[in-house]
Amino acid sequence: MSSLNPTLITFLLYIVIMVVVGLMAYRATTNFSDYILGGRRLGSFVTALSAGASDMSGWLLMGLPGAIYLSGLSEMWIAIGLIAGAWLNWLLVAGRLRVHTEVQNNALTLPDYFSNRFNDQKKILRIVSAVVILIFFAIYCASGMVAGARLFESMFDMSYSTALWISAIATISYVFIGGFLAVSWTDTIQATFMIFALLLTPIVTILTFSDMSQVTLALEAARPAAFDMVQNLSGVAILSLLAWGLGYFGQPHILVRFMAADSVKSIPNARRIGMTWMTLCLGGAVAAGFFGIAYFQQHPELASVVNANPETVFMELTKILFNPWVAGIVLAAILAAVMSTLSCQLLVCSSTLTEDFYKSFIRKSATQKELIWVGRLMVLLISILAIWMAGNPASKVLGLVAYAWAGFGAAFGPLIILSLMWKRMTLNGALAGMIVGAVVVILWKNLFGDTGLYEIIPGFILSMLSIVIVSLMGKAPGKEVTDRFEQAERLYNETK
Repeated sequence: MSSLNPTLITFLLYIVIMVVVGLMAYRATTNFSDYILGGRRLGSFVTALSAGASDMSGWLLMGLPGAIYLSGLSEMWIAIGLIAGAWLNWLLVAGRLRVHTEVQNNALTLPDYFSNRFNDQKKILRIVSAVVILIFFAIYCASGMVAGARLFESMFDMSYSTALWISAIATISYVFIGGFLAVSWTDTIQATFMIFALLLTPIVTILTFSDMSQVTLALEAARPAAFDMVQNLSGVAILSLLAWGLGYFGQPHILVRFMAADSVKSIPNARRIGMTWMTLCLGGAVAAGFFGIAYFQQHPELASVVNANPETVFMELTKILFNPWVAGIVLAAILAAVMSTLSCQLLVCSSTLTEDFYKSFIRKSATQKELIWVGRLMVLLISILAIWMAGNPASKVLGLVAYAWAGFGAAFGPLIILSLMWKRMTLNGALAGMIVGAVVVILWKNLFGDTGLYEIIPGFILSMLSIVIVSLMGKAPGKEVTDRFEQAERLYNETK
């Protein structure tokens, strides 16, 4: 353990910095809007990097490199699908959602937006969407807890349960204190750590070889089909990997970043920054897993841990290739990836419970200070649930993320797209699409998971069809609803 002391010191310093940022955000948080949406004052740089960091969770530095290490470049289709989906999300959704949520009575959460967009007097949409968020974010938060526990377990040789609690407390502390501003500011710092680590590690791995031909020979010896992007993949399998991109349109923890931008004019620049960062990070993650195959082929005596759990390939390369001080900085990137996404997810769950349940049904007259403290209490409750769900040491990060990603993508993706672009959409159509998307993902995952078709595909398609069919079958929306939609469209076109 003594050789890891510098790494431990670096880790502790990193966590202290995050908590200090949380305290700074605490001083800047004066009302509930500040706590859950940052007062809608994020600039393009913070919007871009916080959206990216909240998206790229521990799976970027664990799940994706592990999948590449195990199967070669055939797993790259996920990265290609994600890049395409993220770009379309920035292009089609980001600016419109920023304007529409403000026009729709300054909606602070997605359930709030859905309810106001369709003039839902009975608050059915608010309840159903909040339930969907809580169900799938419980799974998503559990994946973050697992990734954090794996990191501490690997780095400091502690038990899984101890590692789980330590990593959870590190994240919960600054979310509890500072809310949305703390999450956004820390995400920006964490995004910087992540891109540094993901670009540095594969470069240093390559430099351990005399030349690239040696790398190629090692790759071919370890995985003869490592360069084949379609090895053993059917058309359905490739389509399923690309379909990860569909999930972007429905991820609440990413969409909330668009809602918090200071103006629509910030979006194009944020898109350029965000997509550049994302492309470099995904490329680095793929490269780390890919060149990790060659490295451990050359050093089989060091490969036992990685072969037992491929999701540790990035961590093991870092521990082996860098001195403990540098390793601490690089491995803090994994903690950054875990903390950035988990913190945003906890905050979205907290805001949903506070704004869409507590304020709407229990205490309509609650003060701003009361809502902030209720939000903090909800962070603690959701964290405990996620820790309980992550208690199984056999849990796989990528598997948990895939399920939650599909659930949000199918339940909210078509609803978000059509609510921003189709004036004729109705409340019943929105409700039908949300329910169908969520139910199809759950049923497909549990009944037809062995077909190889990613559950987001049938969920997304059937949700979209349900919205269109039910909307056209029913009465057209009232004038109040269409007037607000048209107002938002005018503002968007004037300010973009």
